[in-house]
Amino acid sequence: MVTNNKFIDKEEGGDGLQDRVVQIKRVSKVVKGGRRFSFGALVVVGDGKGKVGYGHGKANEVPEAIRKATERAKVNMIEVPLVKGTVPHKIIGHFDSADVLIKPAAPGTGVIAGGALRPVLEVAGVKNVLTKILGSRNPHNVLKAAFEGFSQLVDAKEASSRRGLSREEILGLEKK
Repeated sequence: MVTNNKFIDKEEGGDGLQDRVVQIKRVSKVVKGGRRFSFGALVVVGDGKGKVGYGHGKANEVPEAIRKATERAKVNMIEVPLVKGTVPHKIIGHFDSADVLIKPAAPGTGVIAGGALRPVLEVAGVKNVLTKILGSRNPHNVLKAAFEGFSQLVDAKEASSRRGLSREEILGLEKK
């Protein structure tokens, strides 16, 4: 079904994954008899609990391109650590000329994101976040920058072991 924000939502059957079509492009190839058209689809897939992936598929028909992209997205899934429905800390992801700033937000803020970044955060299960796309707004580069940023995210348990502090000290829960 097509929603008012130009993204297509589908709920998958048994695996519980949501997929969103971020972009569909018609591309043409000039051949002897004229132009030959095909389609490229960019899709993000997530479980709403921190797992998310993206994929790109090309085919002569739109549904086949979306199917290929969805399969590739399921293979390329990563885990995003979430803390109370938001990201644990501020990150900046870079890819080519696209930069993506992702900041945690207070409960009730919602997903403040645009372009290709919104569907990624929604299918990942992020409920409250502030974002800004800097530089190029090309959906492919924005997605890759977001995933590069997600790879920088560190949960409290990992941060405490790296820094030699307790989890409470990292989260600021310990009274002084």
